[in-house]
Amino acid sequence: MTDWEGDDWETGDPDTEASVFHDIEVGRTVRTQGRTVTESDLTNFAGVSGDFNHLHTDEERMADSMFGERIAHGMFVFSAATGLIWQARSPEERASVVAFYGIDRVRFRAPVFVGDTVHVELEVVDKAAREKGPGTGVITYDLEVVNGEGTTVLSCEMRSLMR
Repeated sequence: MTDWEGDDWETGDPDTEASVFHDIEVGRTVRTQGRTVTESDLTNFAGVSGDFNHLHTDEERMADSMFGERIAHGMFVFSAATGLIWQARSPEERASVVAFYGIDRVRFRAPVFVGDTVHVELEVVDKAAREKGPGTGVITYDLEVVNGEGTTVLSCEMRSLMR
């Protein structure tokens, strides 16, 4: 098994591979486009994840719940956020991504319902160069997923390993 911190990584050819790590500045903010959550999203995510919890799948039972209807899986909301972030990246940034490096402090702050439109607001809060292992460094973002009413529905700290 290869260690992310080890010395046994090929670094690639810096002349042919994009590198934007040094161009990204702490304080940079990005707002993505919106995405509307659909019935198919809940069905497909339940199937892929195996999470058939009644919160997401039982319309009748959820009608009498504190939410009044089914809610989207929290991890679906996070997954959709990563897709919105990917779509908002420039071609150079996309080429510079080595890997999704982790998430911390994840909080599901409000429910997301079928028909809600969400977008992501990111701020670069840290960047740390690496001396060994893959990538040039790690970019840390404060991430918020916000619904159409301006309510933060998910927040976390996300890291990307970049060239």
